[in-house]
Amino acid sequence: MNKIEEFNDYRARMNEKILSSDNKVIKRIFNLDTNAFASGALDVKTKELLGLSCSMVLRCDDCVRYHLGKCFDLGFKKDEVFEAFSIANLIGGTIIIPHLRRAVEFWEDLENSNG
Repeated sequence: MNKIEEFNDYRARMNEKILSSDNKVIKRIFNLDTNAFASGALDVKTKELLGLSCSMVLRCDDCVRYHLGKCFDLGFKKDEVFEAFSIANLIGGTIIIPHLRRAVEFWEDLENSNG
């Protein structure tokens, strides 16, 4: 199993366990997240770039991977993703660089996957 499949499988498996707890607050938070990234005044692609940049600044590698996967699925090109990386590094500072390295590696894995 490659890194992308491993990440997606783990995320799906754990989300299923979490949601099966039937906790109303957790379910509402998950639903809020889903609805926040739906098309509205901003389109889905813009929201994914915002999610990616914010995740970089917050230094959440799982969130970065998730948003990179979404960006890839939405057809983003490498140069577009790297512009989002540049904004995140500008806002977040050099402490973002280790996360940038992992993000670039994951993006390359996405590019080298079979889609």
